[in-house]
Amino acid sequence: MLGNDTMMPILASSVSGVRMRTASQVRPLVRPIPHRGADAASGRGIARAMGQNALLAFPPQAFEEEVVARRFFGRRQIILNRPAGIQHVLIDNPGNYRRTAATMRMLRPLLGKGLLLSEGEDWKYQRRTVAPALAPRTIPLLARHIAQVTGTLIAELAASGECTFDLLTEMQFLALEIAGRSMFSVAMDRYGAEMRDLIIRYAEQLGRPTLFDLLLPLPIPTPRDLARRRVRRRWVDLIGRIVAERRAVAHGSAPGDLFDLISTTRDPETGAGFSGERLLDQIATLITAGHETTAVALFWALYLLAGAPDVQERLALEAAPLDLGPDHAAEALPKLIYTRAVVHEALRLYPPAFTLVRQARDDDDAGGIPVLRGAVVFIAPWVLHRHRRLWAQPEVFDPARFLLGAPPPDRFAYMPFGIGPRVCVGAQFALTEATLVLASMIQAFQIERADDEPIEPIAIVTTQPDHPPHFRLQRRFRP
Repeated sequence: MLGNDTMMPILASSVSGVRMRTASQVRPLVRPIPHRGADAASGRGIARAMGQNALLAFPPQAFEEEVVARRFFGRRQIILNRPAGIQHVLIDNPGNYRRTAATMRMLRPLLGKGLLLSEGEDWKYQRRTVAPALAPRTIPLLARHIAQVTGTLIAELAASGECTFDLLTEMQFLALEIAGRSMFSVAMDRYGAEMRDLIIRYAEQLGRPTLFDLLLPLPIPTPRDLARRRVRRRWVDLIGRIVAERRAVAHGSAPGDLFDLISTTRDPETGAGFSGERLLDQIATLITAGHETTAVALFWALYLLAGAPDVQERLALEAAPLDLGPDHAAEALPKLIYTRAVVHEALRLYPPAFTLVRQARDDDDAGGIPVLRGAVVFIAPWVLHRHRRLWAQPEVFDPARFLLGAPPPDRFAYMPFGIGPRVCVGAQFALTEATLVLASMIQAFQIERADDEPIEPIAIVTTQPDHPPHFRLQRRFRP
């Protein structure tokens, strides 16, 4: 999930960078997230929450009201849930709202000047150039890569002889391998551990915003910015090595992966393409954003299914007769109706990109809400997806919300991929991957929690569990 206005993924949990199979019980009713009341309402409380678990920075009234305004060290913050206001900010007048300095500081070391962080004419050029590589016509190609990698993982899990598994880490490495194969047609064995380790270390040490990060203008470096630049150099070197290996591999005339498409595509208006560091930034954005958000979405879907056996069995019945292997995965996709509904409901309850944050360039009126120059606007899927005025029983896990015949949600009540001109360019890829992987996992295994230790979601940049819970996998035997 990438290319939209939502804050993009940098792993913020304490999971080891070494692959380990070691992970919650969710009932159909998902436990509400506790709030810290007055502490989270103060400037220091908000800053503390944003550096530790940003979900705690949303006050209880945000889930009831259309607008919540507050002060943060003299600056106005607006949590915006009014549909007309969201439409104005994201669709009608997006040029007036830029990313905050903190967002740029957190994401630029890994994403550079790629599609996510570009603006204005540069963004339009990048969007026009990248979009064809992720168009619906590429789904069969991507589905083949997804099915190949997922089949390998399922075989490894079935043959491992282990009793419990850390499905968070498994999904992270699976999604990284899918991203690598889809991008380069090469296995990520040589680079996966190094990439995960760099991302995790960055998040734990440098990816959490400090008060300086939140308050200082972008041109003024914070104490952590020099260290972030060093990470940037290591990251560019790593992506460069992967690209060099891929360039050395001969391919046929037909595109075999996303690298073929992105490295050869041209802006239909200018004829320009990507080269040098700009190409590396696009690849870094696609791999990092694409794999991390999808991995946590898959984790939360499996977590929810483990606590709802009836939902899991209905999904298993849908997947059982289908051939989800590489040759037939694409044609099976339209038949996975219930599976896709489960994916959407998991994205509703646990949106990986939990908020987008924008700062007003000039005074504005957003659907009747005055927005002063410099005000920071939060449009938060985490809040919108659980808002009590927008959803019936918002904390109940109910995939039927997304089945044919159910009343569709308001277009501004459900937006895991963003909305408007900067809607996620990789949304269909993400949904395809999540649907095929989830169907394949449940077709192969009955999944249940191995313990009943409570799990709390935490959010720094993506919505992660507070620890990797353990699951038991029991093989399903198909006739």
